[in-house]
Amino acid sequence: MKTTYIFKSNLSTCIALLLTIFTLNAQVDFTEFSGKVYDGKSKRVLEAVSLNVNETNISTITNSEGEFTLKVPNQYLDSKVVVSLLGYNTRVLPLSELSKEGNKIKLYEAVTELTAVSISAYKDAEKLVRTVFKEKNSTVQDESVYMTAFYRETIKRRNRNVSLTEAVVNILKQPHTSPQRDAIQLGKARKSTDYKRLDTVSVKLQGGPFSTIYLDIMKYPEYIFTDETISSYRFSFDQPSTINNRNVYVVNFSPRNNGLNLSYNGKLYIDTQSLALVSADYSLDVSNKNKTKNLLVKKKPRDVVVYPLEANYKVDYKAKNGKWYYSYSNLNLKFKVNKKRQIFNKVYTLSSEMAVTDWEINTANRKIKNKDRLRPTVIITDAISGFSDPNFWGQYNLIEPDKSIESAIEKIRKSIEKQRRKDSQQSANGLP
Repeated sequence: MKTTYIFKSNLSTCIALLLTIFTLNAQVDFTEFSGKVYDGKSKRVLEAVSLNVNETNISTITNSEGEFTLKVPNQYLDSKVVVSLLGYNTRVLPLSELSKEGNKIKLYEAVTELTAVSISAYKDAEKLVRTVFKEKNSTVQDESVYMTAFYRETIKRRNRNVSLTEAVVNILKQPHTSPQRDAIQLGKARKSTDYKRLDTVSVKLQGGPFSTIYLDIMKYPEYIFTDETISSYRFSFDQPSTINNRNVYVVNFSPRNNGLNLSYNGKLYIDTQSLALVSADYSLDVSNKNKTKNLLVKKKPRDVVVYPLEANYKVDYKAKNGKWYYSYSNLNLKFKVNKKRQIFNKVYTLSSEMAVTDWEINTANRKIKNKDRLRPTVIITDAISGFSDPNFWGQYNLIEPDKSIESAIEKIRKSIEKQRRKDSQQSANGLP
């Protein structure tokens, strides 16, 4: 995978982008539903569960604690919500049966049995993977799509949050056959960064919305599998699974040797009927420090060396009318920063995730103007104002923050409120 999760400060551009009117979702009345999703047998909360309003493109996913909030325009309140997770039986629930809050939804693991005929059709796992990419014209999005998505990025030093960024973005998603890159427009956004603890004077960390959009390996296969590199991997079948009550092949992959500059280990989940990629879950091989040092940064002093400790990636797709569309992706990067003449090193973790919450085929030929486009090199943590009021997001669907992020946001709000009172008092006393 080409490491293009890079930043470049462009404060004036991004301030202008924050003033851009978000056009995809008109202001409409909506009803908000919230709750948790559990494993029906173990009672364990389930992460990354998809909740989709049936026959619409409105959706959200659960956070690391199984929590969700789904905002549904009132015109769809007679619809049903489809609750799905890889490896579990899908549930379909009428919205009329849900409470506005406190819903507890149970999913049960699916028992998957593929017939001998369906397995024998692809005894060669590598052949199956090659077919997925070769035949994607018949399975993957083949038109321009205008998407609304929620993006969250967190950076931790050790176990403490030092940077939080959240944004609602527009994405002009181009067909996989198009040479044009996807375009991203910043809509609503907020952030807080403790620059003293983040130490961004020394190191600029890689991240941003493009870091997640480039995980769409059906649009950007060159970042992991090409005609040249695919033969450098070993593929094998794992136990089959299910998604949306459909059977999927599970294919493990790992590098055959050390010939690749960068190599990955992981799993591919492939729909048995359409042979479309449903999901991919993989990790960068960071065992060779000489190959991976300084890989996760854009800018650093000469006396600093950065070693990745972990690099994990995930991407999901959803089907609509026989085609599969990019739906969700996340990355988790952990790395160590060594500086000469310093006894102790610093360990950082960067997590980014993007969830598509609504989309439509771009029949109106909408465009994102060049002046409104985020650059892949933008440092989003440098370009956004502090956290706003709790009703900041309005009608937009988002991923509920986990407890540690909620706690950090609450501290940020209290700090902002304290500063406002201080400024107000100074103003009342006639102080500058």
